[in-house]
Amino acid sequence: MALSASKLAVGDKHEEIVVDDLTRTQLVMYAGASGDYNPLHTDDLYSREVAGYPGVFAHGMLSMGLTGKMLTNYVGDGRLKKFGVRFTNQVWPGDTLTSKATIVAIRNENDGPVVDLALETVNQDGQTVITGSATARADP
Repeated sequence: MALSASKLAVGDKHEEIVVDDLTRTQLVMYAGASGDYNPLHTDDLYSREVAGYPGVFAHGMLSMGLTGKMLTNYVGDGRLKKFGVRFTNQVWPGDTLTSKATIVAIRNENDGPVVDLALETVNQDGQTVITGSATARADP
């Protein structure tokens, strides 16, 4: 799916569930893929007894990657020019995350039209876990 600037409007939204019932196995799989074996994300006993958390929680970059999944599903492959996020709350095993992109501007750059997007990912309770922004190339 390619974005067409002529068919978009400021305020348009795209939303999708990016993970339903995040599992501890997914956290460990991400640790293996990323090489980030911080025990806060993989060792429940350490997270509870040493760090004082209720248990393990997701890597921030896993949450960002899941948000990026929604973003590339929306704008298409190879179209992102910029993507950044802020982690606002932790993501826990069992969470279901929904990511949303809202068009905040449609403008022209030297290489053609671009779309600026505001991003938000929330958990099943509506609590924001990520905010961010992105810019993507669009077709005329």
